[in-house]
Amino acid sequence: MNIEERLIEIEIKVTSQDDLTQELSHLVYQQQKQIDELRALCTALVKRLGETGSDSAEPDAYTHEKPPHY
Repeated sequence: MNIEERLIEIEIKVTSQDDLTQELSHLVYQQQKQIDELRALCTALVKRLGETGSDSAEPDAYTHEKPPHY
């Protein structure tokens, strides 16, 4: 194997590594975007649960109801 063939092989490997790095970077970006959306959803749900609990002075009708198998 001469130097030119070795250089071509190295360039191919570097290009492949660069493509993989770009793909992984895009994947991490998509995952972070999804994490941010889920975090916002959880925050909204916690806020909604807090509002629901503080709005009603009387307990929920289904809170103390026994399941049908009792």
